[in-house]
Amino acid sequence: MNTPQRRPAPPPPQTDPPESGWLLNLAREAGADDVAIVSVDHPELTAELPHIRAALPSARTLLTYVVKTSRAPVRAPQRSVANAEFHRASDRVDHVGDVIVRALEARGVAALSPPVGFPMEMDRFPARGWVVSHKLVAQAAGLGKMGLHRNVIHPQFGSFVLLGTVLIGAEVLAELRALDFNPCVNCRLCVAACPVGAIEPSGRFDTAACLTHNYREFMTGFNDFVGQITESEDRWAYRAKVGQAESASWWQSLTSGPHYKAAYCVAACPAGDDVIGAFLADKKGFVGEVVEPLRAKAEPIYVMPGTDAEDHVSKRYPHKTLRRVEGGLYVETVAGFLSGAPMLFQARRSRDVRVKLSFQFTGDEAQAATITIADGRLRVEPGLAEDADAQVTVDGRAWVELLSGRRNPIWLVLTGALKIRGDRAALDRFQSCFPARA
Repeated sequence: MNTPQRRPAPPPPQTDPPESGWLLNLAREAGADDVAIVSVDHPELTAELPHIRAALPSARTLLTYVVKTSRAPVRAPQRSVANAEFHRASDRVDHVGDVIVRALEARGVAALSPPVGFPMEMDRFPARGWVVSHKLVAQAAGLGKMGLHRNVIHPQFGSFVLLGTVLIGAEVLAELRALDFNPCVNCRLCVAACPVGAIEPSGRFDTAACLTHNYREFMTGFNDFVGQITESEDRWAYRAKVGQAESASWWQSLTSGPHYKAAYCVAACPAGDDVIGAFLADKKGFVGEVVEPLRAKAEPIYVMPGTDAEDHVSKRYPHKTLRRVEGGLYVETVAGFLSGAPMLFQARRSRDVRVKLSFQFTGDEAQAATITIADGRLRVEPGLAEDADAQVTVDGRAWVELLSGRRNPIWLVLTGALKIRGDRAALDRFQSCFPARA
């Protein structure tokens, strides 16, 4: 009987430090429209470094790149056209990352390319679903600067880009690109185009308003959508809450990829050498051709009740259909309440409110914190403040259930589970600065 011959194991690949020129050319050949290299030790990435290390402990270099999106589809009022372009560009971004990772692995260098957007780490939502912040990496590498609309603006392609990042487990020596100006021209067209008023001229950004509407068919709105289904007694009750067109839109997002409701801030942006010519030649004509069709579109706008966004839509867009929803941003822990308070804070409604509350949470999440609201701003600090208007002592779990509507505040007070020392009206003033329940 013949003994089978064991095939010898192939020799391990040679681990060669990748050259910057080879990497940059590889990215361009794979489909990147621009690319840069930055060290993980860059000062602007200090806060991002623990997340980079968690994904790839050996990471020493980041390769960041952009893929252009076509302007006309993104600007189309028909959201199916715009979203199809985003999906095509996302596929190109992921393809570039895959090519680079495979080439590096063939040279014995560990590398990974986090998704351009989705899928994300939903177990960490809503705190931080993404693996690495493509925006912060691109900005540190000199590929662009953050605009008023919170998107990276490339100096040539403007806002019409999607970003990708490759984490590389080797040091790649490359000259750091420098971008010593912000391509944002401060035209405020993103402010004018945003249907929920999430972008303010002052620079403040209303994250909750953007998530509630633009991401309606992503992670936030899906939670609320499931609630609408489970709380409906029958099909007729469901149809009264969710119309035929909205149900069909959910089906479409679940089958063909999630659809943005309004990436109007990107569509309206004239920044970038390739984009700005038409704006400079005829600013009024640019607004009429690009911005006004988006503003004039009759469409549902999703807002949480008792919010700045609700006020904005009612005042600016009476021809659009106001849809009041819960938004899907649920508080599930004390830590989530403290980190989420700035996101849910309604600055414009709270301009005249001045209140300082100290919270002493007991139970499994025992901790103390003070929240100050003044001049339309909110600040969260650890510990109790002696000059607080009131001190609230409450079991952490009971407080979370109170915020979600599962606990009656009067019952909590009567049973001693919620104690307020000081100005009791301070809690009412505090609550007026946040969305109401739908």
